[in-house]
Amino acid sequence: MTTIDEPTNARSRRTRQALLTAARDLIEEHGFGAVTMTQVAERAGVTRRALYLHFASRTDLLTELFDHVNDTEDLAASTRPVWDAPDAVTALDEWARHLARYHPRLIGLARAADHARRSDPDAAAHWDLVRADWHDHCRRLAQWLDHDGRLAPPWTVATAADMLWALMSFDVVEGLIVDRDWPPDQFATHLATVFRATFTL
Repeated sequence: MTTIDEPTNARSRRTRQALLTAARDLIEEHGFGAVTMTQVAERAGVTRRALYLHFASRTDLLTELFDHVNDTEDLAASTRPVWDAPDAVTALDEWARHLARYHPRLIGLARAADHARRSDPDAAAHWDLVRADWHDHCRRLAQWLDHDGRLAPPWTVATAADMLWALMSFDVVEGLIVDRDWPPDQFATHLATVFRATFTL
């Protein structure tokens, strides 16, 4: 039984990944409006029936895309230096480095989601997931600073988390790294300086 199931499961996983990759590619190339179940199936080279075996609806597909992007871009590896840091201030420095290396890879997807979210409920749901996850990370950082006694007044955990979250805006990342041609290392260094000057004692 094992020798039969394993290839089937592996093939199923490959199909699922191909569908999610196709959805991401369509979004980055043409926006969320291009993501129909038919277009995704065609891009992935599978039948609509095969697509519906994995995702019951477009909503399910785009919700799953959130985890797929984090996995394929290896969010866990990028944030590991943040959460493995010896103290909160060092973690804040590492957070700036994470944003510099990770967020430029997501600009196309993020811009498409932000553009479509007011008219496309599935895009809005995807974007809400992304931004809620950002805020969870920012609150964790703010709580750590507060716990270490390094959170500067007048910041509270809530307001510091909100401001850190706002500074994750793709306007900042794209404006400096893409439009102003800042190297990622320069962006990380200067953003870390802003973080320290703003939030830490």
